[in-house]
Amino acid sequence: MKRIVILLSGRGSNMQAIVEACAAEGWPAEVAAVVSNKADAAGLAWAAQRGIATAVVDHRGHPDRETYDAELARVIDGFAPDLLVLAGFMRILSAGFVRHYEGRMLNVHPSLLPAFPGLHTHRRAIEQGCKLAGATVHFVTAELDHGPIVAQAAVPVLPGDDEASLSARVLEREHVIYPLAVRWFVEDRLALADGRVSHRDGLPQHLF
Repeated sequence: MKRIVILLSGRGSNMQAIVEACAAEGWPAEVAAVVSNKADAAGLAWAAQRGIATAVVDHRGHPDRETYDAELARVIDGFAPDLLVLAGFMRILSAGFVRHYEGRMLNVHPSLLPAFPGLHTHRRAIEQGCKLAGATVHFVTAELDHGPIVAQAAVPVLPGDDEASLSARVLEREHVIYPLAVRWFVEDRLALADGRVSHRDGLPQHLF
């Protein structure tokens, strides 16, 4: 039974999708804890109501990112995770933290990476006239919004789209591919080698 720890900073809709899929589909795993850098993150209350352990590691009061990340890792490791999942955790992670969880930390980014890393992905996609947008689940590396790709899903950019409408359409796809990618990991169906991910069952990693 693999143990999953989820990091978030807000409402955690992807966290909710993962928790619900884990229970409904009978994964060989459990969400052991939900951890946030913000005590008022709505996702903490949602998790606590379902009996999931929660913790807060406030980023304020730490002299630098490395010191904060060391404390964050200490708290996370107390839950003995096999997999660390970033679900809207709005912190840039230090290289040391990423190395500590190398090969067992996933993130979802609201673009078809390597296009549009960073912020304002939907606005940038619209401004540049993209016909497709989407989401990417990837293993986390020290380079922001990079790392071996596990799964992607695309949606059309429609005439009249703005950031809000495109974001909502992409988020719906995130709620599909992120739980699926986490399930693949806990079922040992992913192989990571030479910076690339393959599926041991030969299943597609691009879902349109």
